[in-house]
Amino acid sequence: MAATATMAMPLANRLRCKPNTNSSSPSRTLFGRRVTMISSSRWGSAVSGSAIMSAAADVAAAVRREEDEEMRSYLSPEKLEVLTQMEPWVEEHVLPLLKPVEAAWQPSDLLPDPAVLGGEGFHAACAELRERAAGVPDLLLVCLVANMVTEEALPTYQSSLNRVRAVGDLTGADATAWARWIRGWSAEENRHGDVLNRYMYLSGRFDMAEVERAVHRLIRSGMAVDPPCSPYHAFVYTAFQERATAVAHGNTARLVGARGHGDAALARVCGTVAADEKRHEAAYTRIVSRLLEADPDAGVRAVARMLRRGVAMPTSPISDGRRDDLYACVVSLAEQAGTYTVSDYCSIVEHLVREWRVEELAAGLSGEGRRARDYVCELPQKIRRMKEKAHERAVKAQKKPISIPINWIFDRHVSVMLP
Repeated sequence: MAATATMAMPLANRLRCKPNTNSSSPSRTLFGRRVTMISSSRWGSAVSGSAIMSAAADVAAAVRREEDEEMRSYLSPEKLEVLTQMEPWVEEHVLPLLKPVEAAWQPSDLLPDPAVLGGEGFHAACAELRERAAGVPDLLLVCLVANMVTEEALPTYQSSLNRVRAVGDLTGADATAWARWIRGWSAEENRHGDVLNRYMYLSGRFDMAEVERAVHRLIRSGMAVDPPCSPYHAFVYTAFQERATAVAHGNTARLVGARGHGDAALARVCGTVAADEKRHEAAYTRIVSRLLEADPDAGVRAVARMLRRGVAMPTSPISDGRRDDLYACVVSLAEQAGTYTVSDYCSIVEHLVREWRVEELAAGLSGEGRRARDYVCELPQKIRRMKEKAHERAVKAQKKPISIPINWIFDRHVSVMLP
């Protein structure tokens, strides 16, 4: 389901107050709203700070009410009917992306199996696997744990999709195309955590008790996708996540493989998982494309909302039981290692904008829809500018990396450059 070190991006359009130089009346933009202030010339004194704060609070409350009303509109019978009417299309265009069980790979296909190799053969294969794993640097091992822990939190993701209106599997065995997709997708995803877990156990490079506790904590923490229950937003979120996961696992395969650190077994595991994620990405990307065709205005506004707020990552509650900033450390380590970077994030946005043909959307868009379309299309360039500015600030600040112990790898230290 999820890329582990995907980062919640800082946003170029953060709300801030700024003077209005194009109007004769003094005004400020507060929480995205233009508010006319009482001029000092009119009253003979400056408006007090408390008056400004009161105005800001009123505007913020109004914005929240509008947002709540908009989110409720996505759960209206008319919007949910769009999903219901898509059932035959899902049957024809989404369900075929699932592989038959007999044709699907299983973890035992990718790693030593004593039932196939026999006792001596199994031990020899494990010894070779451990020898290759010994060459993988700690930085990549930490990123691998984060990937595996996130994959193991599958129960959270399946339950989240089942809460989405009009598509959830209400009984646990619904016969709808949507419900069968969720169950089939979950079954395929279930193998990802299993195979990564098994590799890590056989490699001997990890403190598995600590890794297992991290899995336990992440599932126990749960995950809330904002807004909850909206199918439009849920599918935008999941399309992004599946793309990000494919990129993260694919990058890991490349970095540990023959052209990297020579661990063929791990490269094969990560590459196989990445291929699965690409199929799943195709499914969710198709669903969003269909929503944009059926309801372009609501669809593009949902895309803009998710990207404007930053895609909340499933791994963000990840914990080692010690550091409160572990997620920030994992994000920075992934950037350093090259398993998942700001550039990857930007490329995913560009890819989805192309796939969904956002730039071409015109018919059926409201003024808000057109602004949402323009925002989404301009976002990649904004991300690049933010990355450049962040790099310039880091150079000026002359920050130095800190060394931190990671209990997943027996408290060996890794160097991390925190923001």
